Amino acid sequence: MIDLRYSLVIEATEDPSFFTFYSPNLEGFTGVGHSVEDCLYKAKFGMEEHVALLKERGLPAPTKNPNPTVTIKNAKLAAVS
Repeated sequence: MIDLRYSLVIEATEDPSFFTFYSPNLEGFTGVGHSVEDCLYKAKFGMEEHVALLKERGLPAPTKNPNPTVTIKNAKLAAVS
């Protein structure tokens, strides 16, 4: 079972050894990992630290998502003009 408090989006990059991740529920929360599992691990603890920092600074922290999802997808490439 994946125990996250907020939804998570993991994006594969062109480099097969790097993935990026962010939470649509936590503004400003992003990270990188070397695998999907690494992203999940880093996100779990990173989310806790991010929320603690928001509270420490007196900023509003979102409530726990009752049904968080994990989405894994390819990163969108920037259009070249």
